[in-house]
Amino acid sequence: MKQIQPILSAPLLPTSLAQSDVLPEDIVDLVEGPELEQRDLVIPATMHGERLDRALAQLLPEFSRSYSQQLLAEACVTCVLPEARVINKPSIKVRAGEHYQVVLRPTPQSQAFKPEDIALEVIYEDADLRVLNKPAGLVVHPAPGNWSGTLLNGLLALDPQAVMLPRAGIVHRLDKDTSGLMVVARTRKAMDALVAMIAEREVHREYLAVAYRKWNSSNPLREVEGAIGRDYRNRLRMAVVDLERLPGKPAHTSFECLSSQEEACLMRCVLHTGRTHQIRVHMAHIGHPLLGDAMYAGPMQMGITRQALHAYRLRFIHPISGEPLAFEAPIPTDMRELLDQLGLQLGLAKP
Repeated sequence: MKQIQPILSAPLLPTSLAQSDVLPEDIVDLVEGPELEQRDLVIPATMHGERLDRALAQLLPEFSRSYSQQLLAEACVTCVLPEARVINKPSIKVRAGEHYQVVLRPTPQSQAFKPEDIALEVIYEDADLRVLNKPAGLVVHPAPGNWSGTLLNGLLALDPQAVMLPRAGIVHRLDKDTSGLMVVARTRKAMDALVAMIAEREVHREYLAVAYRKWNSSNPLREVEGAIGRDYRNRLRMAVVDLERLPGKPAHTSFECLSSQEEACLMRCVLHTGRTHQIRVHMAHIGHPLLGDAMYAGPMQMGITRQALHAYRLRFIHPISGEPLAFEAPIPTDMRELLDQLGLQLGLAKP
């Protein structure tokens, strides 16, 4: 087949970083389109004996394993050497030296990595990283339903060199409707280091949350250690799960009640792990779902139209210079108005 101009807007990424990425895989759907790209792949010795879908995911690291499985199902994968045959079974074992031709179809994901002029509040910047104050309502990374207008698109416009980094240097997420601080890498070396630091829990993250109901304890402090996995009753939600019965990952959050009234309480939350919706799930689990969080609390807003959660402090050692860095993001207007409305007092100790 004739080689056609690549449909991908991001370059191939080294397997090492793709395999150590902190962020979960994105869901990818095949779409029909006139443009195709062919990749010629050779199985290295280090992948001998791997499943074919796993090998393809490593050799095409800008795509997820589910995308590789879809390519196989669509008869887009051909083994050229040692003998020519179309492969459609993801579980077959590959052998070192085998040659494969893979036809890539355009996907929403592959078209999503484009620069867009999006206003971003940069509160710190150097040659290796940026710290941003993300507004509520901004999606961090392209995904089904949000293939454009994301933080990633804005980063590509802000810094064209970000296209050389996986996910434009994004190393952790905030939910769409959570505001506050994020660190983003600008170099490969900084990204590798930040990914490792987050995995080793060396990046300190504090949040402010406004939750339903008066704080239910005389002790303002509470540690919650409850594994989080998909809610088997609703796959769009996460839940605290029993790891002996259901899949999930350990999760640990420290909570401190800063102020409490009859209707609500103001909480300081410290993440020790970084699971999907962790603070929202743990707060709902202990009987204090966040105000405005329709997913975990129902459509009760009390004056705020998104979950009342703000990443207000971020602290870590600079991955290159070794300098201690600490940042604080002002509480956004909607949450401050909510505190005033509820009569909750904001008193924060120095970090």
